[in-house]
Amino acid sequence: QVQLVESGGGLVQPGGSLRLSCQASGFAFSLYTMKWYRQAPGKERELVATITSSGGRTNYADSVKGRFTTSRDNAKNTVYLQMNSLKPEDTAVYYCYCLSYWGQGTQVTVSS
Repeated sequence: QVQLVESGGGLVQPGGSLRLSCQASGFAFSLYTMKWYRQAPGKERELVATITSSGGRTNYADSVKGRFTTSRDNAKNTVYLQMNSLKPEDTAVYYCYCLSYWGQGTQVTVSS
């Protein structure tokens, strides 16, 4: 059974940093591209970052490019999203995604 469990969200001041984690289980994690999405209140879910199976290639939404970095540890079946220079508009629930499965999400709130 595929499971994706996000963690690491919280409340942070503008300009701060957070590191999200997504622990995967139930499938051959190292073979698959992983994605991070986010959904802000009243908005559609948007793709934030993608990382290929080996971690060799990443892609980012223009809105987070240069501030967010995704990485993975295939030995730990975990994908990460390092978020720096956070802005209030980054406030959202963040989800990891693979194989048509979603995690439960983790809330990130950027506010002073």
